[in-house]
Amino acid sequence: MINSETSPLPKKPRDHGGGIDPAIANWGGTRESWLDLSTGINPVPYDVADFPADAWTALPDKRARENLIAAARTFWKVPEELAVLAAPGASAVIARIPALAAAGRVDIPVPTYNEHAAAFEAQGWKITSDAPDARVLVHPNNPTGRLWTASDLTAPFMVIDESFCDICPKASLIEEARKPGRIVLKSFGKFWGLAGARLGFAIGDPALIEKLAEFIGPWAVSGPALSLGTQALQDEAWASKTRARLAEDARRLDALLRSKGAEVAGGADLFRLYEVEDAAKWQETLAQNHVWSRIFPYSKTFLRLGLPAPDRWDQLEAAL
Repeated sequence: MINSETSPLPKKPRDHGGGIDPAIANWGGTRESWLDLSTGINPVPYDVADFPADAWTALPDKRARENLIAAARTFWKVPEELAVLAAPGASAVIARIPALAAAGRVDIPVPTYNEHAAAFEAQGWKITSDAPDARVLVHPNNPTGRLWTASDLTAPFMVIDESFCDICPKASLIEEARKPGRIVLKSFGKFWGLAGARLGFAIGDPALIEKLAEFIGPWAVSGPALSLGTQALQDEAWASKTRARLAEDARRLDALLRSKGAEVAGGADLFRLYEVEDAAKWQETLAQNHVWSRIFPYSKTFLRLGLPAPDRWDQLEAAL
């Protein structure tokens, strides 16, 4: 029996994008009326085709997994000697990575995606930049958009989170994962706009990937996600067209926000980071017009916005 007097209280949820339901509770409206710009998810998702019937009814088979891995290898130009693991979202991998090595010292440059620090701390690691045993780099970084280089891979155990790197594939550091002790993460949901599919990948040192696979267990990726992921990763024409559109929309968003007094502070083509006088006030003003944005507990001036869908720009312009 659990002793409620000695059991730890649940921790406060970590800060993330999303949260439309609380916003609706505060400012009214419906989910359909809100424009959610608090995430960095492509607002024009990949078209979901019909799934084979057995994608829903059968345990995901070996062939479906192999087809997905082959498509991933081709799309990301994965060196032959590296291993590829498909997982139920990049977050599922992030939570397990710290257990791949004995707890020590890990460097996670901030500001950045906060789940990495939470995962390492939960496994007993000390977060410090002083002589680290491991280093985590989000590439491009969220929210600043910073791109790292091979010279930044300075720890024996390296985690390179490329969840947003499909907008700039030439910047990928996947070739650097040839060295032992390195893992590159890929997220399917962001670039393809299908976060609900819960599909992610870990690529790198075969010994580490094999251990990760044991942690995750069999049938980790659903049949529909295997089918959808394989199709999407093979569609190079869609990816190329999407990159061009995202880049154009990112520049359009920058111009719009500059015209309202914001300064561009960074970001990538799936999200933009702005410097404003009072980020909380900006968020409230936008929310009153049913536009949801992202602010950060560590900054009073950072405002992050994702890209509107093509038919929702008028709503953002009106809210501003």
